[in-house]
Amino acid sequence: MKKIILLFSLFGILALQSCTVQDDFSNDSDTISEVFEVQRTFNTSNNFGTIIELNPSIFNSDVVLVYRLSDVFEGQDVWKLVPESFYFENGTLDFGYRFDFTRNDINVYMVGNNLQNVANEFRVNQVLRIVIIPGSFSGTVDTSNYNEVISALKVQDKDIQKLEL
Repeated sequence: MKKIILLFSLFGILALQSCTVQDDFSNDSDTISEVFEVQRTFNTSNNFGTIIELNPSIFNSDVVLVYRLSDVFEGQDVWKLVPESFYFENGTLDFGYRFDFTRNDINVYMVGNNLQNVANEFRVNQVLRIVIIPGSFSGTVDTSNYNEVISALKVQDKDIQKLEL
C-alpha cells in the first residue's frame, strides 16, 4: 500500500508541476513593432491637437509610446516621452503634451491654461515619433528611454517611416 501511495505521490508531483516561460525579446525575431515619425503644428485651428490614423489597426494588446523631439545635443536627437509637462516657477502647470489611442488612431494634444501664448518652438513643426509595441514588451525595457526602446526592438533610423498629413 505504501508503494502505491508513493507511486501516486510521485505521479501527482510530476503531473501537477507548472511550466514557466520567460520572454526574451533580445532573441525574439518575431516581435512585431512599428515606428513612424510625424511633424505637426499645434494651434487654435486644430484645437492644439492632432489625430494620427492607424492603418492597419493595431492589436488590442499593443502599446503606443509617443516621443517628442525636444532638442539636438552634440548632433544627437533628444527624445522625451509623452506625457511631458512644463511648469511655471511657482510650480503650477504652464503647458504639456498628452496623448490617447484606440486601435485605429492616436490623439496627441496639448494641455494648459493659455496655449496660444506658448512659444512657437513648442507648438510649430513638432516632430513626434510613434512607437507601437506588443504589450508584453513594454515591461521589459525602460520605455522613458527612447534609445533603449529602439535598440531593444532593433530598429534603425532607415526603418522609421515618415508620414505626411
